[in-house]
Amino acid sequence: MKTAIYRQHILQFKTPGGTSRGVLNTKETYLLEIFENGKKGIGECGLFRGLSCDDVPEYESKLQWLCSNINEDVAVLLEELRNFPSLWFGYEQAMLNLKHGDSLYFPSEFTEGKKGIRINGLIWMGDAEYMQEQIREKLQHGFGCLKLKIGSDWETEHQILKILRTQFPAQDLELRVDANGAFSPEQATTVLEELAKLKIHSIEQPIKSGNRTAMKQLCSRTPVPIALDEELIGINQVPEKQILLEEIRPQFIILKPSLSGGFSGSDEWISAAEKTKTGWWITSALESNIGLNAIAQYVYTKNNPMPQGLGTGNVFTNNFETPIVLEGDVLMYDSEKR
Repeated sequence: MKTAIYRQHILQFKTPGGTSRGVLNTKETYLLEIFENGKKGIGECGLFRGLSCDDVPEYESKLQWLCSNINEDVAVLLEELRNFPSLWFGYEQAMLNLKHGDSLYFPSEFTEGKKGIRINGLIWMGDAEYMQEQIREKLQHGFGCLKLKIGSDWETEHQILKILRTQFPAQDLELRVDANGAFSPEQATTVLEELAKLKIHSIEQPIKSGNRTAMKQLCSRTPVPIALDEELIGINQVPEKQILLEEIRPQFIILKPSLSGGFSGSDEWISAAEKTKTGWWITSALESNIGLNAIAQYVYTKNNPMPQGLGTGNVFTNNFETPIVLEGDVLMYDSEKR
């Protein structure tokens, strides 16, 4: 018989994280532990306030329900938690960790320390000086792909991108931008044209989610590949996932397991994307090192050669110990730290 408990953990940012939705100082998360036969598995339920579809008043009571019904059939749990993707993700992690032990979720050459995962360097929104300082730091560490948060002050952000591209041509530095839905459809058309001149790799969520007609029109004629991000949140049934991709026809989708229904939900999106020839990559969503470790191990198994959007855990002051280390722009697993 399994037993389960949970606890809340409030992650504290070292430096406030700026996005077009506001500034983040803390990140709420929950740790789920499952016990069986003297073994323990741990997973992270990475609730993202203001963004997750499961940011609802009954979140914690549903987590308590999961702990009380931990021995129910998996199909029953999935049905109950389908609209609570971060809870299902925490459950998937904890069960895999219970099976494999140590800090393992998906044993592979990655967890043996033999292979790594190339990631993009994230540049948080801020004034020009702060953004340029972050860029210098990432370039010094050897990042070949940067992702900039944009949409707060496009004129300043545009100038930063132009300077960057003057110094580093597209073949030397891949640039991605994430608008978090900051632009109107009319603004987005102009922004896309300006980004194309700078050979930007892609833009995430140029307009707010929920406006499929406008997004479809943008994707059909955009000079810069568009990646859907927030647009995927709350789409939790397989048929709905296929319908969305066939309707909008984006160039890419961005999968965040905490928001996309964990490993199984992300696999459903990948399957739908392959049917519509839609590209994809996976990102973390400000999880602690526990969730980040699990996501990194999963990402490696997907064999996607693109730089992935995984964090490093270094943005928090009160994070947990982790076997994940950053070497240049490559995440590696230190097998001695299991």
